[in-house]
Amino acid sequence: MSDSMQLIPAEYDFVVVSNRLPVDRVTDSEGVASWTRSPGGLVTALEPVMREADGAWVGWGGQPDLEIEPFENNGIHIVPIALSASEIEEFYEGFSNDTLWPLYHDVISSPAYHREWWESYVKVNQRFADAAAAVSAQGAVVWVQDYQLQLVPKMLREIRPDLTIGFFDHIPFPPYGIYSQLPWRTQILEGLLGADVIGFQRVADAGNFLRAVRRLTPFVTKNPVVEVTSDSQQTRRVIARAFPISIDAKGFEELARDPKIQERAREIREGLGNPRTVMLGVDRLDYTKGIGHRLKAFGELLAEGRIDVQDVTLVQVASPSRERVAAYMQLRDEIELTVGRINGDFATMSHTAISYHHHGYPREEMVALYLAADVLLVTALRDGMNLVAKEYVASRFDDDGVLILSEFTGASDELKKALLINPHDIDGLKDTMLQAIAMPKKERQARMRSLRKRVNENDVARWSSNFLKTLEQARASHNGDETAMELPDELEWTVDRRWTN
Repeated sequence: MSDSMQLIPAEYDFVVVSNRLPVDRVTDSEGVASWTRSPGGLVTALEPVMREADGAWVGWGGQPDLEIEPFENNGIHIVPIALSASEIEEFYEGFSNDTLWPLYHDVISSPAYHREWWESYVKVNQRFADAAAAVSAQGAVVWVQDYQLQLVPKMLREIRPDLTIGFFDHIPFPPYGIYSQLPWRTQILEGLLGADVIGFQRVADAGNFLRAVRRLTPFVTKNPVVEVTSDSQQTRRVIARAFPISIDAKGFEELARDPKIQERAREIREGLGNPRTVMLGVDRLDYTKGIGHRLKAFGELLAEGRIDVQDVTLVQVASPSRERVAAYMQLRDEIELTVGRINGDFATMSHTAISYHHHGYPREEMVALYLAADVLLVTALRDGMNLVAKEYVASRFDDDGVLILSEFTGASDELKKALLINPHDIDGLKDTMLQAIAMPKKERQARMRSLRKRVNENDVARWSSNFLKTLEQARASHNGDETAMELPDELEWTVDRRWTN
């Protein structure tokens, strides 16, 4: 599909706004550009809703100065936003990923505060809000995604008060003692409170947000409701609560049952020398993922003789991430030095201690890796959810495998039958790794059956339905139904997708 697309109509009843579009632009060997669907779970969750509602998706095309007219791709109306090279540097790499990301992840790395970055963040958020307003029909539902666009809800409401606006935060929201360091802390809260429904990954994240609202604004909070009073003294009720995101569990299981992928899993084990135990780590190369803690624990187990390189291999997939940000460049150097040292000390001619891969893989290869791995290591120091843990569980239709899971992930709230660990406790992590290696098959299967039941019952479609159900209640409240926002503790997992007034 080339860039010269047929223009599409300008008004939609359902609009999604995210930093990136749900499609990636690729160029073939002859220089012809086309678009392919992004593999993310968010696209999978919203694609049927977008088609049914005849919706539009507003986002950045992923390359600097990419000026493209709106077009249609696979039943979704695409509205590209252009960002200049300087805006990518200041808004995206700067304020989003060198200010907000480290701050929201408990200052594992020190955030940088630059006023010019903030000014770019405001400017770009306004551009996204203007674009969403321009394509939204009267009374439309607009769902804004993630930390890069926290000002959009308020900006959008100021332009289009007729809209019903949702916001979902895919990363943690920090405790007040950390959040309060942000020079623009109140502006961010006010931006988010422009939404009717604000979703978080964990109950704790929603609680952190509500505490920040109580400390920094005059608005009354009655969990999960914030009563936002405007300058004209009109009060609007905002819902802020947890909506844990998930994956396309059925899709992962279908791939795992493919004989070709099962054969690929056997090839992977053979290529590793057929060790008795294959441990697997799958992460973006990010300082929040605890990759260094995992490598330290594994290296110490080898050094102490508690595991042998002939018997246990660690496969570490670390996909590239934000490679122009200094903290990420330093992290890559540290990880690769550690891997090289451990392999130099313990590898044999026939067995490598750590099989390290600094690139991403297609979903089919990842599922083969999940099937090949006896143990999945998720040692994140702070993570909104960690969908890799759920992908591993969904892929293990054989009810085998052990999940070691950091208690600092959102997934740990749901996946209670995993082996939960504190990744900062290296000795505890080592003991848990040994427990996983020695776990009897009967116990492995019992734990995995419980984990699979949880992941299959709460898949990504259920997540989106739950959020949209709450948005629909907000919409009904706008239309005069005061009982619409009286939410039960557990929302029904169904949603009326007919976005009509």
